Amino acid sequence: MKTILSDQQLAITIKRLSHQILENNDDLSNTCIIGIQPRGVWFSNRIAKEIRAIAPDTSLEYGILDITFYRDDVRNELHIANQTDIPFSIEGKNVVLIDDVLYTGRTIRAAMDALIDFGRPRKVELCVLIDRRFSRELPIQPDYSGKAIDSIISQKVKVCWQENEGKDEVVLL
Repeated sequence: MKTILSDQQLAITIKRLSHQILENNDDLSNTCIIGIQPRGVWFSNRIAKEIRAIAPDTSLEYGILDITFYRDDVRNELHIANQTDIPFSIEGKNVVLIDDVLYTGRTIRAAMDALIDFGRPRKVELCVLIDRRFSRELPIQPDYSGKAIDSIISQKVKVCWQENEGKDEVVLL
């Protein structure tokens, strides 16, 4: 087990990514953040909270998206659906999709398919905490990345959050 990001590094990374999102989306009235269920929600909660702390006078629309039935492996195993909560229209908006780890790109493809059911966004950006480069099966790249790592197929990246695992850290198993 190797630590990729400690709790302190994770906090700094979340702050940096939040500033980058604000830098590229200065008018938040036309921007929304959507976290991908299940594990991207912990990360997107932190990003949304940080953006609201940095720019308290702006209104940030925030939602969560379940992609269970949009996955291309949905028939291969039993999947339990999570909650989708997008209480606003994404029509014509800048959408920042947030997930914890970008690996093959299949989760992001499923998220984009699911997103279209809520309208046609003007632009979709991708923010990930960890980018596992060289593992892509689809041509998907992040606009915002906390850390890019090189790993082999047998390794796993585990993102631990205080809220559900009792500590904040990212490790390579």
